[in-house]
Amino acid sequence: MVYRNLLVGLAFVLATAGPSGTATAAEQPLNVVLILADDLGWTDLACYGSDFYESPHLDRMAKEGMRFTQAYSACTVCSPSRAALMTGKYPARLHLTNWLPGVNYPSNAKMLPPKFNQQLPLEEETIAETFRAAGYKTACIGKWHLGGPDYWPEHQGFDLNVAGTGSSGIADYFAPWNIPTLPEGKPGEYITYRLGDEAVKFIEGAKDGPFFLYLSHFTVHNAARMRWQAPADLVAKYDRKRKPILTHDYPAFAAMVESMDRTVGQVRAKLEELKLADRTIVIFASDNGGMLPATLNLPLRLGKASAYEGGVRVPLIVYWPGVTHGSICDAPTITMDIHASLLEICNLPKTPVSDGVSLVPVLRETGRLARDAIYWHYPHHQWYQIGGADPYGAIRMGDFKLIEFYNDMHVELYNVREDIGEEQDLATAMPEKVKGLRSQLHAWREEVGAQMPTPNPDHDPSQPEFVPKNPHKFYPTRS
Repeated sequence: MVYRNLLVGLAFVLATAGPSGTATAAEQPLNVVLILADDLGWTDLACYGSDFYESPHLDRMAKEGMRFTQAYSACTVCSPSRAALMTGKYPARLHLTNWLPGVNYPSNAKMLPPKFNQQLPLEEETIAETFRAAGYKTACIGKWHLGGPDYWPEHQGFDLNVAGTGSSGIADYFAPWNIPTLPEGKPGEYITYRLGDEAVKFIEGAKDGPFFLYLSHFTVHNAARMRWQAPADLVAKYDRKRKPILTHDYPAFAAMVESMDRTVGQVRAKLEELKLADRTIVIFASDNGGMLPATLNLPLRLGKASAYEGGVRVPLIVYWPGVTHGSICDAPTITMDIHASLLEICNLPKTPVSDGVSLVPVLRETGRLARDAIYWHYPHHQWYQIGGADPYGAIRMGDFKLIEFYNDMHVELYNVREDIGEEQDLATAMPEKVKGLRSQLHAWREEVGAQMPTPNPDHDPSQPEFVPKNPHKFYPTRS
């Protein structure tokens, strides 16, 4: 564990916390605000190094809390990571391993993907169900994308569902939105700002608490009709700011980042106004890496849908009153850890099966995380994304990351601390390391019951694996 810029000797004191730093039954429970961005890359905030995007409210949150430098999403695409966040389980264990409904395979694929859950099963206990059982008011505001109407948030532990459906995104960021779970806005109203308003409205109504708010932005996912969209004044601002020397260079994307950041400031301002800030934990993360070419994830390799760091390394910021201001944690973490951490912090019962570990030891600076490795399993094709992946599995243990590609079972090995861009494949030079990590990856797959792809009997090795221009039209559906 490496910490930097720590203020020595800061006492970890919470007005609403017991000696362990968690809420006690005799005291008023902590509130929770969990904010999730869609497709926000690791370097897409100023506090993570962007030289173009502006995120003053999240930068402030990082200065007042802890910023994680090696946080990972549970999957390289969205629905599996969201399911992992809700349940604390690996997507492989849930058999929900692709975005919903997903594209299955190219017409001449070597491997066929397994059938996978098209919804988050109701039998799974969600974090919202756990909090509601403890007396919390619960709200899901924004993107859901975990199944059809029978599996929407109101059936998964949320008292309030605003804008959550089974859809992967929205057609347009400006009203009319035609979202069945959101009252229609005035023509031209911007969805990101509306979600911020809805979040503040919920906090006002739940201020006597406790409450659990899941604010899940559509931003910065592209809109179906017009790609990336933002208010004209913000787009113009970033258009003026463009310079050839800057890493990022997409005004509409930058404007979307700032609009989302404004809602973070809006929510935190409301908590301060209601004198709830000292009794509320706020967590910000992203569901997967940034999408190319709208953003660049440099120095990471590639982006959303890929097996490499650009597909899964994401921002993670935790504000918990008492955390050393401006602290930085370099420990590798993964989506399910948020689930485990919130249960411990709020003194709620652990779920019977959990793949996450609590971040409390690193937040309190009292110890290391209780785990030796993290894993990924993605038995699908994503060629429609730039830098997308063939089916793969991966393990990160210590500084090393091994990727196994299921089409031909070849492996690549990287020291991601020394080679963050994954440019030097060490597999040939370190056969014993490959053997050990591969064995552990296979054992993990067996333990969680991971579904593997199977050979395509119709594959023609003399022909390329066709990459269609319109994947939704040309990718067949496996029966």
